[in-house]
Amino acid sequence: MTESRAVDLVLEGGGVKGVALLGAVLTLSDAGHHFPRIAGTSVGALVGVLVAAYQKAGRDLHDLRDALDAVDFRRFADGSGLQRALGPIGDGISLLLHDGMHPGGYLEEWLTPLLADAGVHTFSDLRITDDPGTSLEPYQRYHMVAMVTDLSRRVSVRLPWDYDQYGLDADQQPVAPAVHASMAVPFYFRPVQVETSRGTCTWVDGGVLDNFPVTVFDRTDRAAERWPTWGVKLSAEPDADRPDRPVRGPLDLVKACLGTVTNEDAGRYRLAEEGVGRRTVYIDTTGIGSLDFDLTAADRQRLFDAGRRAADQFLELQRS
Repeated sequence: MTESRAVDLVLEGGGVKGVALLGAVLTLSDAGHHFPRIAGTSVGALVGVLVAAYQKAGRDLHDLRDALDAVDFRRFADGSGLQRALGPIGDGISLLLHDGMHPGGYLEEWLTPLLADAGVHTFSDLRITDDPGTSLEPYQRYHMVAMVTDLSRRVSVRLPWDYDQYGLDADQQPVAPAVHASMAVPFYFRPVQVETSRGTCTWVDGGVLDNFPVTVFDRTDRAAERWPTWGVKLSAEPDADRPDRPVRGPLDLVKACLGTVTNEDAGRYRLAEEGVGRRTVYIDTTGIGSLDFDLTAADRQRLFDAGRRAADQFLELQRS
């Protein structure tokens, strides 16, 4: 492929709806595009790192469809036998004891060997070694960036870019735990505790502060972009007609916080006015929630097809 067909990608978070992200990415790839740099939040980080790893290994991206189809989404809501037997009560006890209802360990169990098979273990395996004309600093030159939220320092963290802020060598850090942190939805999954040079920091889902970091690769030196950055959102284009309602009571507040973290429409205001809409693929995933881990085969196909259709429509607009 020629460099003119290069496109950087930014993939929004959205739990099980990541199947739709893959549908969109494969459609863009089939149209002749490749992706030198990818940023993602939560499941966007998961799909992004797999695409980055498979590209670097020269693997067929279509193989990722089988990889995602093999995921047992129900295992993301893992827990002890006692917890499962107690149902909501068990979830509540786990939340009180561990700051999250589910460990979330299945993700790394599934992702680590998949990345290893593509030759990716640490972020050094995703370093960009030849990138003439870039405006990114050396610490930013990686094929993949995962967005994480640091609750201890109350900041958005870009991995591997910001590992040095924690006294850690980015190249030596394993990739799968970074994706795990990016997907650690507060309350639902246990936070990821990170030992630093100054103590311990608590990391959770990047969507708490930045679910759609579409400007992350924009040039900062005022030079012309070498190629575009396109975003993929797991929601239809903004609809201003929804009714407003207040949040009242502690339980409603917790529910609203969790819903906000997993809401693909968050941070959507003025996207069109700021030019973001023109470079964004909007996938309509209405009817499927981010934490609907009981997806049927038909649900997965519907999500994948929705991603395909949205990317086709986006490419048609780019050509017009």
